[in-house]
Amino acid sequence: MSLEFENHKPQEIEGRSFEIIGQELAAAGLSLDPQLEPIIKRVIHTTADFSYADSLTFSPHVVTQALSALEAGATIVTDTNMVKAGINKPALAQLGGHLVCYISDPQVSARAKADGSTRAVAAMAKATELEGPLIFAIGNAPTALKAVVDLYQAGLLSPELVIGVPVGFVNVVEAKELLIASDLPYIVNRGRKGGSNVAAAIVNALMYLLTRK
Repeated sequence: MSLEFENHKPQEIEGRSFEIIGQELAAAGLSLDPQLEPIIKRVIHTTADFSYADSLTFSPHVVTQALSALEAGATIVTDTNMVKAGINKPALAQLGGHLVCYISDPQVSARAKADGSTRAVAAMAKATELEGPLIFAIGNAPTALKAVVDLYQAGLLSPELVIGVPVGFVNVVEAKELLIASDLPYIVNRGRKGGSNVAAAIVNALMYLLTRK
């Protein structure tokens, strides 16, 4: 069997991909909120999974709040190095932002061992030392998501956005619903799906709204 491939430059491939996503959403009769559309489409582009058009959930005014935080040079805290690796560094630098992941920090490992907790929980606790606007991008550990909610309720954190898209079968749905039930600003994918690539895609989509005007 012979397959014909269209020749496109990288930028053209992305543009064509988004055209196809738009066409398929329209064919399915799905109409997206214009403010949320770039984020939802980028997640679909990353995953080739159109179910995100229904399952991605946003707290009121969260995109506006997140963009203001990014313009103010927010620090993005990730739960894994995979999320950190997927975030566009030139776009972040253009906005004067910072990016940290404490999961491999020796102090975090020691704290987790001493507390009998996980490194993900201890990493979120370490983020309470940071100053300025914070955005949490959690794509793997539901324990990290619960820790952010607990720290917020204890008055130790007040992030501008929590991206809660851990993937899996144990405590994942529960952690996401806990975040939704809190007063925190959130972007959540309801259900079991998510992952580090999804968390990074959401961060990138938000940054591109500012850097690709």
